[in-house]
Amino acid sequence: MIREHDLVVLKRDKEEWGLEAGDVGTVVLVYPHGGYMVEFVDHEGNTLALLDLAEEEVAPLRGPALLRAKSP
Repeated sequence: MIREHDLVVLKRDKEEWGLEAGDVGTVVLVYPHGGYMVEFVDHEGNTLALLDLAEEEVAPLRGPALLRAKSP
């Protein structure tokens, strides 16, 4: 179960936002009828995108995970 403030992994590219599958975001809001509002930030905490995503577009970040930097 994904909850607010959980980290999630994007499962599909969102090219219009410069996001790729595997990017990590934070759930800001869980919608009562399904789906999430997810915030993606850069290394300084600046918001890159705030997206409404369906349940099938994200997966919970589980187990030991290493966050990696990617070039813009």
